[in-house]
Amino acid sequence: MKTIRILMGGLTMVAALVLTVGCGGSGDKKPKGGPIGKPGVEEHGEHGEGPHGGAVGDWGGGKYHFEFTVDHDEKEATVYILGSDEKTPAPIKAKDGQLSLSIKGLKNKDEYSVVLKAEPQKGDPEGKASRFVGKDDKLGVVQEFAGTLSGEADGTPYTGDFKEEPPSKKK
Repeated sequence: MKTIRILMGGLTMVAALVLTVGCGGSGDKKPKGGPIGKPGVEEHGEHGEGPHGGAVGDWGGGKYHFEFTVDHDEKEATVYILGSDEKTPAPIKAKDGQLSLSIKGLKNKDEYSVVLKAEPQKGDPEGKASRFVGKDDKLGVVQEFAGTLSGEADGTPYTGDFKEEPPSKKK
């Protein structure tokens, strides 16, 4: 009986400690944009608008960033792979020359995937690309999008999130 009381008292103290301290520490930093299967890096703040006017996300734990743009008239998404400075093109060798975009319309809540195919920019080395393009009829709906870019860059799998902001919320 005494052992049960000691055990219950210990469990109560542990529960109180967890409720007081919590599990996540400070809670203001989240792992984002790291290689799949490896720990992420700490999020390093707002990105703002990319060099092509799109939404920027972390990709590769700070090694890469990406910029998502959409042309509603063409029903086309273009993703640019950028370096750690969030501005310079960073050509990669993507597995099968493709990346995958999981996307959600923020207005109509429609969720779908778009395959992005390599379309090298001028100056990209042979066999690598810093621009990837994909089409889908749902991209023709004028709205902001959020989603996740996944793919393999130079043999390492990566994933990262993005979210477009309405023009009134852009800084």
